[in-house]
Parts: sequence; C-alpha cells; structure tokens
Amino acid sequence: MDSNLAQRAAVVRQAAAAASRGLIEREVLVELICLSAVAGEHLLILGPPGTAKSEAVRRVAKALHGRYFEYLLGRFTEPMELFGPVDLRRLKEGQVITDTTGMLPEAEIAFLDELFLGSTAILNTLLGILNERRFRRGHTDMICPLRIAVGAANHLPEENSLAAFADRFLVRVFVEPIADPMIESLLAGGWQLSRESDFEPASFEDLDALALAARQADLAPIQPRLAHALRLLRRAGIALSDRRAVRSQRLIAAAAALAGRDQPTEADLWPLIYAVPTADEQRAAREVLAELLAPTDNPALAAAAAEASLGPLARARRLVEHGKTLLEALDSVAPENEAQNAREARHLQCEGLLREIDAAFSAETRPEDLTALRESLKARLAETPAVA
Repeated sequence: MDSNLAQRAAVVRQAAAAASRGLIEREVLVELICLSAVAGEHLLILGPPGTAKSEAVRRVAKALHGRYFEYLLGRFTEPMELFGPVDLRRLKEGQVITDTTGMLPEAEIAFLDELFLGSTAILNTLLGILNERRFRRGHTDMICPLRIAVGAANHLPEENSLAAFADRFLVRVFVEPIADPMIESLLAGGWQLSRESDFEPASFEDLDALALAARQADLAPIQPRLAHALRLLRRAGIALSDRRAVRSQRLIAAAAALAGRDQPTEADLWPLIYAVPTADEQRAAREVLAELLAPTDNPALAAAAAEASLGPLARARRLVEHGKTLLEALDSVAPENEAQNAREARHLQCEGLLREIDAAFSAETRPEDLTALRESLKARLAETPAVA
C-alpha cells in the first residue's frame, strides 16, 4: 500500500466524517459525494424537499475548501443566472463574452436543485459542462474546474429527453425523511449543525491525488468479477446501459483509492449498486449480488459500502463506527449534567445497537473490534441503567 495514498485517503475520510456530523442518516450521501468527486462522476439525489440534500453537498464543499455554486432552478430560470451575464462592454465591440465570475463554470462543486425544471437552453449548456468540463457560449470557450455536479429532484423524469439528460448522472441516491425512532437524534443533530462551523482539514490536492491514483489503477484483474455481476443483473431484468456499465469502473477504482489502495479488489465492487438507475432496481440488485458483494470492506466509506453490499465485513465496520460515535457522545456529558429524557434516549440507543450486533453476528462470526465494542456497550449499560 502506498503510504502517501493512505495518508491522503485518511485526510479525505476525516473531512467526510466532519461533513456528515449532525446530518442524521445522511452519512451515505456524504460518502457518495466524496466517492463521486474522486471518480469524476456526477450524482443525482432523489427524494422529497427538506431532507438535507443541499446541506450535505454544502458541507462537503466546505470541508474540502472547494469553490461552490448552488442554485434552485425553475421554469423561468435564465441561463445567465447559472452561467453569468454577457459582458456589455465587450458586446459593444462585437464579442459575446460571458462574465463567469462566481458562477457555475468556475465552480469545483455544484449543487442544482430541482434540476429537471431547467429550460432546454440551460440543460444543453449543462451537458457540455457535465460531459466535457467545458463551457461554450458565444465567443466564450473555457475549461471548467468542476469535479462533481450534484443534481436533486423529487423523482426521476418520465420524458425521454430529460431521462437521457439524467443518465449523465452516474450515481443515484434515494433519500427519505428520518424515521420516527431517530427523531431525537434528528433534533440534536440539527441543533449541532446550527452551532458547528469547524471542519477537519482537507483540500482538493488530496482529492486530486486520489483521483490520479484511481485513473492509473489496473482494473483488468477485477473486470471478470464486474462482468459476472453485470450478467447477474441482466438475468434479473436489471439492465445498465453500456455507458453506465463502463463508467461504473471509475467508481470502483475511486473506492479503492479512498480505502488507501492503488489496486481495486473484489472488496471494491459495491459502488455498482449506486449506478443502478431506480430505487426498486437498487433494492433488487442488493439481493441479486449479495453473495458477490459479501467481501465488501471500506474504512473510508463504511456507511455507503454497508448499505450497498449488505455484506458482513462492511456491516461490522459500520456498526463499529456507529458504536464509537455513540460512546464518545456518552463520554462527553457527565451523568449529573444530563437530562433524564436524554439519558433514557442514549440508554435505548445502546440497547438497540447491542440487539443489532447480536442479530447480525454470532459469537463465532463477530470480528474482534465488534466484540470489543459489544463489551464496552454492555459495561456502559451496567454503569448507567435507564431511569424507570
């Protein structure tokens, strides 16, 4: 393993963890934004309003210190609102030059909400930026520094023209409102977000180093396994377009780089799930590929890898990360300073995590770090019993 690559991966991993702090059940989204940025692919978030889509993108951009552009599109949005106005002084000289200062063509990370409400003129111009990282308008022709564009919508479009445009977004993430058992965590996390401003240090130099390692990776050893996975999906009626199948290799190489490895292995096949276009097909794909994805493991993207693969290694790592976070939260507040209802909620969280560990792993199959976590949780419950 390249020590420099591992160090870069650790820095980006810390940035992702900082960005997701307080974003309850949005760790997968944050991790996939980082994965897509390393892969140089775009991501589409589908779900109802008010589910922290923009906040997740905004926090990743802040954690990576990237130039950020965000806009809510509507039926009457004008191209200049995204790309910049025409320079009137140059227009008098007979040149149509766009002033792109602070606009989308100069962004490194972009978030476009209600993406499919954009006009044909906007979407056509966006295609050039998304596909070629190039902005052309009038006499303006410039290379864009865009690493990732994140689009958001309530649902996938049904029109053929818009569906073709949506296909440029390789990674698909489907989000739902927070479930009832997590409402306390949602409130606490939201309050933390309103007060938190510091992030772990990271930069696009780290991201670019990982992107370079991903581009230089040799995928030949893993391509037979990927081809087998694609055939299994086809047999189940889940067909990826040739473009999506080919470009999914970028996600696999990026997953390996973020794990600190310069060579992808079968542990890195899990991003294929997120290249599957619809929510129903993603659920089916997890079952179809369950055996193939069982070796999945990624220390940098534990939440995304676990959700994609349902594999034991990924799930164990995810449970360990969750448990460490819970224990750190317990250690940060003295029992005498904690309200009774908050103490009861944390007690229930510990019990719930213990039940999840025991349901997923027997004593024989539990990894050592998960066994250690289980003992720590049991000790904590014995020390601070729930208030009747």
